[in-house]
Amino acid sequence: MGGQAVVRIKFNKDRISRILFVGSLCCFFFIYGGIVVKYKLFPHKVYVLAKSGFSKIFFSGRNKYEGWFFKSAMYPDRPAIYNSGQACEGLNLVVSITGDKENSIVVMDLNGKVIHRWIVDWFKIWPDAKHVPKASLPKSLPGTSVHGIVLMDNGDLIFNFERLGLVRMDIRGRVIWRLPYRTHHSVFKDDDGNLWVCGFKEHLVPDARFPGFSPPFHEDTILVVSPEGVIIQEWSVPEILRKNDLAGLLYMPSAVASNTSLDRLHLNDVEPFPANLKEGFFKKGDVLVSLRNINTVFVFNRESQKIGFIMTGKFVKQHDPNFIDGNSFSLFDNNRISSKLEDFQSRILIVSAPENTVRVFFEGSSKTPFRSETSGKHMWLPNGNLLITETDQGRAFEINPRGEVVWEYINYIGGGKAGGVAEVRRLSPEYIRLFKH
Repeated sequence: MGGQAVVRIKFNKDRISRILFVGSLCCFFFIYGGIVVKYKLFPHKVYVLAKSGFSKIFFSGRNKYEGWFFKSAMYPDRPAIYNSGQACEGLNLVVSITGDKENSIVVMDLNGKVIHRWIVDWFKIWPDAKHVPKASLPKSLPGTSVHGIVLMDNGDLIFNFERLGLVRMDIRGRVIWRLPYRTHHSVFKDDDGNLWVCGFKEHLVPDARFPGFSPPFHEDTILVVSPEGVIIQEWSVPEILRKNDLAGLLYMPSAVASNTSLDRLHLNDVEPFPANLKEGFFKKGDVLVSLRNINTVFVFNRESQKIGFIMTGKFVKQHDPNFIDGNSFSLFDNNRISSKLEDFQSRILIVSAPENTVRVFFEGSSKTPFRSETSGKHMWLPNGNLLITETDQGRAFEINPRGEVVWEYINYIGGGKAGGVAEVRRLSPEYIRLFKH
């Protein structure tokens, strides 16, 4: 018995020694890794290349959007189309993913009748994308999503292949031009017919303008593009923040966390103040900007680049702010405060700039669920209703000023699944003239 005890004690000591040795090695490499990153010691270059390669593999092509494209239908018992007869008149421009993994852009009436369709295939439209790193190129259908779209008066579409480029296509599906710049998220046509678009540049080596940014990282940019596909103006979002003594926003914990260090700010919307609204706190030349990863919205003047209004932390992972009048704007507050889908409801908020206040216009509830984790759009309609795209649930719905659902569309694709709906926009009834064959 005594001999066995001695052997057991020795065995335990050996095991403990090995554990301590391995633990010490782990601590050493962890600490040394931090020193390597901070002081760029050997093997910092290898680390940067490895990090870049991992990011490109993890976020690129085939796998990036799979969880977004198709999800179990949250509303399996509802019809694909509900029309109460109280919806704002017009047609719907619907951007979605089909069950065949195709990017579909459809014009349909309020009862779901398809009037016109474009199938947008990245591989056919842009087989020679030299501006996109090879590791970031799509690998299989759908490859990427259409995210941000404008229908021109003559029926041409201008849209983003998400993070891959901007395209203009005619009503028959023929490509008019392609802009080889990594654009994404939103396209907004201004009063002069120019297009305001989100973009980014990927940095694989350190840049003196951004101290502390460890490559690879994205530099968010704002573009103004002519209807002919020419870049007229370009701003760097980090530089705008720096010029306004707001560099601290670039180093917030949410911006430098491991899962967002590549995409610190996540610019997801930009639009100028429109001429049809009366000026107030906001004026002509002001531009509204949304930065999702730091829960921030700001307004800057396009000439001086001075930020005249900024709000941080009153919303969570927000999208799609829209000017309402000279003093206020609305935004889509994803409000994702829990990893469990049933534990949060998304909201539409209205922000008053003069008072620096926020009020809830509409919020999901058990009676009227409304949850979109990562994306979403909203559009104010001429009759006072609000059209909401609940992207992650493959759904769009219209509410009246009392918050009652008066129209709804769900993109069922079969098998109990719903395909993602990037955006639904209500078109004026006059657009029907374009689609008469």
